Amino acid sequence: MNENNATFEQNMARLEQIVRSLERGDAPLEESLKLFEEGTGLVRACGKLLDEAELQVKKVMVGPNGAPVEGAFTDEE
Repeated sequence: MNENNATFEQNMARLEQIVRSLERGDAPLEESLKLFEEGTGLVRACGKLLDEAELQVKKVMVGPNGAPVEGAFTDEE
C-alpha cells in the first residue's frame, strides 16, 4: 500500500503489521530491511497527517459570544 494515498488509520494498521513481522524475527535480512524502510515511510506519512490535523484544530477559535468559530483555512498559515 502506498502511504501517500492511504488514510492515517490504514497507515497505522500497516505499520502494526510490519512491527509484528519484525518482532517475530523470522523474515530474512533483506525482507526485514524492506519492511523497516516501508515502516519509516509510514511513520513519516502519519506524522505529516497528524501535523495537518493539528493545523486544522488550531484554526478553531472562540467567537465573540464564546462559542467556537472555525476560521478560514488558507495555505499561507
